[in-house]
Amino acid sequence: MQLNLLKSKIHRAAVTDTSLNYKGSLAIDVEFMSLVGLRPYERILVGNLNNGERFETYAIAAPAGSKTISLNGATAYLGKRGDLLTIMSFAVVDERAAAGWQPKVLVLGDANRRIVKQSGG
Repeated sequence: MQLNLLKSKIHRAAVTDTSLNYKGSLAIDVEFMSLVGLRPYERILVGNLNNGERFETYAIAAPAGSKTISLNGATAYLGKRGDLLTIMSFAVVDERAAAGWQPKVLVLGDANRRIVKQSGG
């Protein structure tokens, strides 16, 4: 049996920018992506903690160290600067491997300037 399990999560990521004039995606500081094993163009599920919106899109890499979390294209309508997001990706895992599975989790604070907690993997 194959199970869909949480692979990566960036929690409390503050939106730093929105751009309607882009084809879509969520731009994420590539350092954050690396810490949780999230790849460019990987499908993600995003929850906005401020307004309850949930949406799927894909991740693109923003410059390292920029602390960027940017809603692009249609997703720009689903949040505003300062909103806190939970960004999740999932993996298909064999049932045997699932027993010891641990997702990589990053919790951000202070408008993405501080890593509050890092775990998993």
